[in-house]
Amino acid sequence: MVTILTKKILNVSLFIWLSFFIISFIFILFPDIDIAFSSLFYDGGFYLKGSLYEVFFYKSVPIVVSTLAVGSIVLYTYNKITKHNILSIDNRKILYIVLVLALAPGLIVNATFKENWGRARPAEIKQFGGDKTFTPAFVLSDQKGNSFSSGHGSAAFSVLGFALLARKRRELWIALALSYGVAVSFARIIGGGHFLSDNITSFFVVYITTHILYTYIMEPKQ
Repeated sequence: MVTILTKKILNVSLFIWLSFFIISFIFILFPDIDIAFSSLFYDGGFYLKGSLYEVFFYKSVPIVVSTLAVGSIVLYTYNKITKHNILSIDNRKILYIVLVLALAPGLIVNATFKENWGRARPAEIKQFGGDKTFTPAFVLSDQKGNSFSSGHGSAAFSVLGFALLARKRRELWIALALSYGVAVSFARIIGGGHFLSDNITSFFVVYITTHILYTYIMEPKQ
């Protein structure tokens, strides 16, 4: 069984693919999980919205991601001009970084899911004082919302792409990147901006996309 789960599809382990499909199926079969989890942070309003934690992690995402992206491009340009090789930022790494950011949080999450699924945010639905109807994850909705899936969550988890490039203490950087993604996702949930399923979906989308791109762009061909 363990051997089967370690097999890879598009260079992503079968375990990850199965986890994504099983968890997604659970949220479709039992959509009240989203309501129950969000209700933990609701008492006449999402009482942690506007808290230091929520605001800090919400506003940190564009700063962190843009700093890493721009910093990589600046280092690449510097290396080209000076013929140095600081942090080994080369053509392949720049291509990889651009595609990670463009495809996972950009094309898949924001342009495809958020712009077309129509799922209302927690703070917009009737259960939490809004006027829109709750719909399960993965189910197309006419609520004209942007809840599914989490844009901030996907952008935060895309830091994983940078962590995979680490040459030293790689596991530590990966753990920090995933922890940051979880922290941002939690901030979106407690603020009524997204459901639990929105953020879990964004995690899997980014994780799978990032590892596929890393394998085909960064790993040496045998």
